[in-house]
Parts: sequence; structure tokens; C-alpha cells
Amino acid sequence: MTTAPLGLEVPGVSDVRAARAEIVDQLSDYVIPRLVQLEAPLLAVVGGSTGAGKSTLVNSLVGEPVTESGVLRPTTRSPVLVHHPADAEWFQPDRILPELPRTQAVTNDVHALRLAESTGVPRGLAILDAPDIDSIDQGNRELASQLLAAADLWLFVTSAARYADQVPWDYLGKAAERSTSVAVVLDRTHDDAVVEVRGHLARMMTSRGLSDSPLFTVPESAVGEDGLLPRQAVAPIIGWLRDLAADPEGRAAVVFGTLDGAVRHNVMRSHTVADALDEQRATAQRLHDDATGVYREAADLLTRKTADGTVMRGEVLSRWQDYVGNGELLRSVEERVSRIRDRLVDQVTGKRTRSAEVSEAVESGLQTIVVEQLESAAEAVYRSWSSLESGRALIATERGLDRASRDVRVKAERLVRDWQAEVLDMVRAEGADKRMTAKFLAFGVNGIGVALMVVVFVGGSAGLTGAEVGVAGGTAVVAQKLLEAIFGDQAVRDLAERAHTSLVSSMQTLVQSEQKRYLDLLTDPTTIEAAQTRLREAARRADYARHIDFLDGETAS
Repeated sequence: MTTAPLGLEVPGVSDVRAARAEIVDQLSDYVIPRLVQLEAPLLAVVGGSTGAGKSTLVNSLVGEPVTESGVLRPTTRSPVLVHHPADAEWFQPDRILPELPRTQAVTNDVHALRLAESTGVPRGLAILDAPDIDSIDQGNRELASQLLAAADLWLFVTSAARYADQVPWDYLGKAAERSTSVAVVLDRTHDDAVVEVRGHLARMMTSRGLSDSPLFTVPESAVGEDGLLPRQAVAPIIGWLRDLAADPEGRAAVVFGTLDGAVRHNVMRSHTVADALDEQRATAQRLHDDATGVYREAADLLTRKTADGTVMRGEVLSRWQDYVGNGELLRSVEERVSRIRDRLVDQVTGKRTRSAEVSEAVESGLQTIVVEQLESAAEAVYRSWSSLESGRALIATERGLDRASRDVRVKAERLVRDWQAEVLDMVRAEGADKRMTAKFLAFGVNGIGVALMVVVFVGGSAGLTGAEVGVAGGTAVVAQKLLEAIFGDQAVRDLAERAHTSLVSSMQTLVQSEQKRYLDLLTDPTTIEAAQTRLREAARRADYARHIDFLDGETAS
């Protein structure tokens, strides 16, 4: 349940997240601990509205002041669990409400559970004083809900002035849905209003599925110096609780009824959460497809542009033209070797060569193409995701997603340089037994490597227009024939294919790293689907076990 992915902002997701949190809390706070220790004392949580007199009632039931009542609202203090000294072991941190730290001292830490021992509580029963369910403090309200969800029995306290309020009935409605055992206490009621108010309250309980729940009335009474109500005012409740604690079968019936209702309710809500994952998966799939589609297209474009002559535009074409010359491009290579060699600067002198200029132009031009394509892809994904609320929420978590990564130019530069070095290594390996030939010496590794790059880039001329087609196409023919004269036509085809494949692979790796910036924000749709399947299967098994185990439990009791 905790792994159910609900990260996307889709309609209604807040309610589903709240439901998931409530399920997880009740499973960890109540269902699992109670299943592990069915013989543990019955936990009665005293909850209700602000000013209903819960703390005074708890103290009066116990017979001593174990919890503080306050006139200021909200009263900021920890919840108090009162138990018989002999039952202390049942309420250690590894038992019920395991996430709440224990303390023996009075504290204002609302997240701590104060344990108080009292012989006024019969063995087999514990009473927990919870915060107000309608507190103006959100933390108090949330804790009250958590504690009530961890109860075997609700002792729900209201008053003549507050019994018709909506908030208490929202809680009581949830209790009825879950089949939680409930007893209602009508507190602070004047004698002249008891009959009318009690009758109205009983009818409201019946209409909301709580007709079998006990209803106690505590008349308006002055508290004594010890802060307790007169004994006779709470005697019916004390007697009922003591009888329940002393009756193993009655106590077991309360536990099994509440536990069965909790499991049944959580099974139904688990299916609701699982159903909500349909929209999460569909939305994730759309965002995933948008991102992968854009970057797949970017990778395809880069693959085409590095083989259709696009790289040979501008500076690269100019430098290559200077390198091989303008005239009579289709003469035989044998007639041109000496003239082209004369145009080279002897590399031994350490001076700059024309082949190095072409190589640098290739590096700059190819880097520009890669960066421009990745920038365009980032902008396209950003626009697409921004059209959905869920996408906007994701990209808002990280800056700069409307552009390629900040170091994309450095990555592209490294990619091109590494590829150029790899091309030169291919030339060296292929020409290992040809280095003393005139043609190889005339061009050297760098010159032959540049020629191989040109053959790779101008596999066709679809990226060129007008005069560029003739010029670049012609120079590509020269590069092709030069390489064929050195290596042979099949070797040249193999070299060009390997070089382009390597370049494409490196570009795809870079494209995927840019795409990953988006996909890392998104739960993979297959992961959502798998989580949905696991959740439904767990709910199905829990429902099956509920029917088997609780039928056995009822039979045994």
C-alpha cells in the first residue's frame, strides 16, 4: 500500500492519497498489532467534540485525575492511555500505535503517548483520552482520527449543545461504515432537557446505522475538589465497562467485530486506491510517450543529419574544399596525389595542417547540430508536459527543464572529439600494413581520417541544396576514391559503416541522458501497473483471509 504510486497531480488524487495514508495508519496502528495479539486488553478511545468534557469524564471513570482537562482550546498536550498496572506490557512501543513514542511524564508533545497506570481501570481494558476531533489545530484533528482508527471501542462523547454538529456525525458515520464498536455518551445535559435531547440523539443514531450502540447520559453536575464528577453520574458507564472487561466472550466479540470491519473497510478502500492507479498509469504513459517520442525523433534526426550531407554545410564544406582543391575533382586519384600532397604542410615541422582545420570545423559543426537538436527536444517536451497539470507539477520540481542540460555543450564536444579519435584509431588499425605506401604517406592518418569523416557525412546529399550538392558531392567522391585507392572499396564501406554506427551510438547515449532528466521525474507506467496488480492481489487475499479467519474466530468464541 505504501508503494502505491500516486505522484501525479490528476483530478481527485488528494482524496486518494488521504485514503492511502489512513489505510496505512490503521494497518500499522491497529489491524496488524491486534491480529498479532488478539488477547491484548480492549482499547477504548474516548473521542468527541471540543468542550464535551472528555478529560473530565475519563478522570471520573478512572476515579482519579490521570489526564488534564483544559478550558483553553485547543488544549495542547499528549494523548493519555490509562491502563491497569498488570497490563503495562501490552502497551510497549512495539505493540499498539508503534510510531508514537511513550512517556510516563506530562508533556505538551502531541506526538507522544503518555502511559498512566491506575487500579481504577479493570484488567483487560485500557482507556485512551484523545484530542478534540474538531480542534482548530490540524495536528490535534489528525491525531484524533489516527487514535480513533486504532480503537477496539469508541467511547464517543458529545453534549446537548454539540450533539447535532456535523463533524461528530461524520466520524460516527465512518464508524458505522467500518462496523466499529461504539458507545455514545451524552454529557453535560440539564435534567429538563435530557428526555428531549436523548430521544433526538437516539433517533439520529438509528438513522445512521448505530441503533445497537449503547447510549449513556451524564447529567450536568458540579465537579468536586478533585475535579471529578459525582460517582453516581458515571456509574452506568463504569459498570458497563467493567462488565465488558470481565467478560472474555463479550470482549472478544467487540474485538472481532471492530477488527473484521476494519479489514473489510480497508479491503474496499484498497480497491478504490487501485482503481485510482488507472488514471495515474494513463497519465504517466502519456507523459512518458511525449518525452520518449520527442527524444526518439531527435535521435532519428541526428542519425539522418550525420549521413545526408547536413554536416558538410558552411565552415566544414569550406575547409574541406580548401583541403582538396576546387578544380577537376573527378580526375583519377593517382594524378592528384602529388598535387594534393603539395598543399599539405609537413607534419614533422609541427605546423598547423589543413586536415586539422577540417577536423576542427567538423568538431564545431557536428557539436552545433547535436546541441541544437537537444535544445529543440527539451523545449518540445517542456511545452508538451506544461499542457497538463500533472506535467506542470513535475517540471516545477526542477529548474532548467525548458532547456537542454547546462553542460550539454561540454558533453557534445567530448562526444565529437572521442568519435574523431576513434575514427583515427580505425584508420591506423586498417592501414597498419599500408603506412609506407605513397598514398598513405601523402595524407597521413589525420588526412585519411578526415576523408573517412566526409564519406560518413555525405552518404547522400539530401541535406544540401543548390550548388552545395555539386561541390560537396564531388568532394565526397574524391574522398571515397582516395580511401578506396588505399584500402579497397569493401574496406571503405565497412569503415564508413562502423564509423557512422559508432557516432550514432554515442549520440543516442547523449540523447538518452537528456531524456532521462524528464523520465527520472516520472514513475514508469509499467511500475504503476505492477503496483496496481500487487495491491489488488493483496486486497483479495486479505478479504479471503477475513472470511476464513473471522469465521473461525467466531466459532471458537
